Formats: sequence, structure tokens, C-alpha cells
Amino acid sequence: MKIDPELATRLAPWGFDNTQLDGFIARLSETSPGNAVKGTLTPPSPEDLRALPAPGTAEHQRLSRLGKEAIAAKKVGVVILAGGMATRFGGVVKAVVPVLEDRTFLKVKLDDVRHAGPEAPVYVMSSFATHARLLQHVQELGAKNVEVFAQFVSLRLTPEGQLFKEADGDVSPYATGHGDLTFALRQSGLLSKFRAGGGTMLMMSNVDNLGATLDPAVIGAHLERGAKLSAEVVRKTKGDKGGAPARLDGVPQIIEGFRFPPTFDQDSIPVFNTNTFVMDAEAIDRDFPLPFYKVEKKVDGNTAVQFERLVGELTAFLPTTFLEVPREGAESRFLPAKDPEELANRLPTIRLVAESNRWAR
Repeated sequence: MKIDPELATRLAPWGFDNTQLDGFIARLSETSPGNAVKGTLTPPSPEDLRALPAPGTAEHQRLSRLGKEAIAAKKVGVVILAGGMATRFGGVVKAVVPVLEDRTFLKVKLDDVRHAGPEAPVYVMSSFATHARLLQHVQELGAKNVEVFAQFVSLRLTPEGQLFKEADGDVSPYATGHGDLTFALRQSGLLSKFRAGGGTMLMMSNVDNLGATLDPAVIGAHLERGAKLSAEVVRKTKGDKGGAPARLDGVPQIIEGFRFPPTFDQDSIPVFNTNTFVMDAEAIDRDFPLPFYKVEKKVDGNTAVQFERLVGELTAFLPTTFLEVPREGAESRFLPAKDPEELANRLPTIRLVAESNRWAR
């Protein structure tokens, strides 16, 4: 599809790829094979899962020592996902929403990193919709050793394969998913800079999950298992949906919820993915054939089609281990707040977690 040159120029800084868009259009006319995985799918094996030892135990202390040594040696960096479309908090960029008094999501995350690793580099993944405000907020906070880089952009389509137009008649750009992470991190030059400085592993989490702190014990567990990627999982409760660890043709990996075949009993897997990972920096320094999935959205009351990729699917290409972490109480590492209502519901636990960490006082 030929894109207006002015529009192409406007989208170019965000990594817009016209050839990629043509590929998305071509897929609309294909007979969809469906998203369900093909092959032999089984629950994870016992050796795939390991529980994070309880604080105060000798094992937790041992892993913490390993992690602290790696952080002190400047081998650990932090990635915070803060992209997307800035729609769930009334059009305000979520990262700058106050959550603990005047401290924003991003401020709390950065305070945690500075407590655990004063010199650890932080890389914040933005989008075209959040980038300018995030840069401004980093400056407002006076944050040091923090870099902001953008994920990519494409254009929404109509089901018939035309450019989707919003109510004002303009095209409708969107961020192409957190699966952009490794691609955007490499393109920005930040991954090579991190590795050149001696960095060997990156801990990634969502900006709205204040439980996902830079815990040395988690870093230690990753080092001890020797996998290229460690994925945090939590015990399921009633009503939970989403990706979960499984084995596909014998390979342990995250299977997104919509990719489980209807005949597969998802309740046979007792844990699910939290989208918090520790990644080997060298292992992710290449392009991966991550698939894009068709997603339908309602925009101005009309159906728009977009294609997104997911960071959890890196587990299909890298040796992965799964670390079960606490979900409840002061040790919780899973406190997502996707919208104001969820934030209000989780705030008591968020405060409890904050009070248990010296960085929060």
C-alpha cells in the first residue's frame, strides 16, 4: 500500500515499516489457520519449575548473595515496559500516574532499582504515544543512568484491508506490542552499549507491576539455573486467564492463553506468566522470528484490525526456566494495575509491599 510521503515521514522516527504493513494487509485475505499451537502440548515438567525460596531461609540468602555480587559487578540492567497507547488511565501516560502519594509508577520502580543497584542502568521502553511524556518525566525526576527508547508503530486497518480512519479522518497508528522489545533495544544501540559496558543480563517488567522489584535472589536464581531466560510465574486463582508455561514438542515455553487448543485443559497448569523476565543479554542480541497476531479493536465504535507480537514468545527460541514467585502479602511480586479500578483494589497490598522495602520509606 502506498503511504502518503508526509505520513511516512511522520512515522519514520517510530520505526514504521511499509513493507511490514503490506504483509499485514496480505494476511487479512488469507484463510486463517487459527492461533492454536500445533504439535504435542503438555504441562511443564517438574524440572521446569522452581519456587523462589522464602526470605530468611539459607537458600534465599545464598541466592541473594549471588545476585548482589552480579549487581555490584554492574552485570545487571533493568528494562521497564512503559509503551502502549496511554488509554487505560483516561489518556494519561500510566508511568506518570501518582500511586504512592506523589510518587508515580515510574518513580517507585526507579527508587527500587536505586536501592538494589545504585549504578544499574535502566532502559524504559516507550511508544510514540508515551515517549515525549516519559522523557519529560525522567527529567522531572532528575533520574540518572536512565535511557528511554521507543517500540515500533504500524497503522490500523479495516477488515477489508484499507487504512482505518479515526473520527477526525486521520489514520490510526498503534504500537505493535511488547514483542518489539529486543528489536527496538538493539536498534536503539542500547543493548550493544550495555554489553560493551560489561552487562550480561537484563531484568524486564511492566511499569504497572510494582511487585516486580530488582530482587537479588531472583537474579541469583537465574544465574544458578543457567538458562538464557527466566520467566516469573505465580500460582493461579479462580478466573485467571493468560499465558502459562507448557512444553510444546518437549520444549518448555510460554504459551499465550489464546493459543491453547480448545481441547487442552488449561487448569492442568497450576501457574501462569507474569511478564517479568530475566534475560541473557548476549542471547537476545539477535532478531527472532516472533509471530504477529491479529487483534480486533473497537475504535470510535468501528472495528479496527492490528497485528501485535508478544515478548513472552522469546521463550520458544531460548532455553527457559520458570520461577514461581509469591503472589500474596508483603512478598508479592505480582501486583499489576492495568486501570484505575485495579490500582484502587491493589493499593493496600502495594503499600504493604512498599513498607517492607527500605527503598519505599
